[in-house]
Amino acid sequence: MKKRVAASIAIALLLVFAGFIAFTSPPKLLSVVDGLAGGGSGTQRAGTGVAFGKHGQTLDVWRPAEHSDRPRPVIVFFHGGGWVKGDRDAYAFVGRAFASRGYTVVIPDYRKVPDVRFPAFIEDGAEAVRWTRENIAQFGGDPDRIALAGHSAGAHTAVTLALDPRWLTAAGVEPGAVKAVIGLSGPYDFYPFDKKRSIDAMSQWPEPRDTQPIALAHADAPPMLLVTSSKDTVVRPYNTENLTAKLRELGAPVESENYEGLRHEEVVMALSKAFRGKAPVLDRSVTFLKRAM
Repeated sequence: MKKRVAASIAIALLLVFAGFIAFTSPPKLLSVVDGLAGGGSGTQRAGTGVAFGKHGQTLDVWRPAEHSDRPRPVIVFFHGGGWVKGDRDAYAFVGRAFASRGYTVVIPDYRKVPDVRFPAFIEDGAEAVRWTRENIAQFGGDPDRIALAGHSAGAHTAVTLALDPRWLTAAGVEPGAVKAVIGLSGPYDFYPFDKKRSIDAMSQWPEPRDTQPIALAHADAPPMLLVTSSKDTVVRPYNTENLTAKLRELGAPVESENYEGLRHEEVVMALSKAFRGKAPVLDRSVTFLKRAM
């Protein structure tokens, strides 16, 4: 009898879990699992849904729970989603991961296709950097030590902001405010556009060069860590390989990693506590940031 009851409870939990997956985005589910695994230990969400910019955007701020008399280095992390989906709350696992290593982390939302096209999401990213410069000290962050990071479409935003000064300048931020960049599984060399998401997001802009980080590379770029993986069929590794080669050719400081056997999503998953064994993405990122900033 007891075994039947236990089996019934297990089946019920599986059904609930399956329903949860069906109605929850994978990153949001990952954040839930990360929390259950203790990923949030020693961290806190110090700001939730904080307004910034001109278009009703919001952001979250994560930081270590322990007080520090010294301002902490800052990471502005742009989430992925192919320019069409994703939100700040779903990437809580990223905020916790870097906050657990001593960083103040800003995770902004941004406008998406089909409501907007390039460069709206880049402009939103620039406004998030401006907000960070002007306000992060209130959360214990150092406005003079800001790094940009992102996964997939978010990596495209982070790298574009670092390489093309027009967007930060238009937002009232000096480009030198960005001290380092981490791009995880990002598209940097994808013209001509041959996928629906890139066509929808980029093709209406009259100058394709402006959408391609590889065309914007220059010797004075801030230090970059560009990460890809061998089984990424969403954003092929050549994007990272080509941009890395171009930056090195120009003499810009760049480091690169290609994680063997990982898929597109698994690179960012490896930041979560539950999947940190997949690859040392968090350790590698922190080591890079300590050198660069």
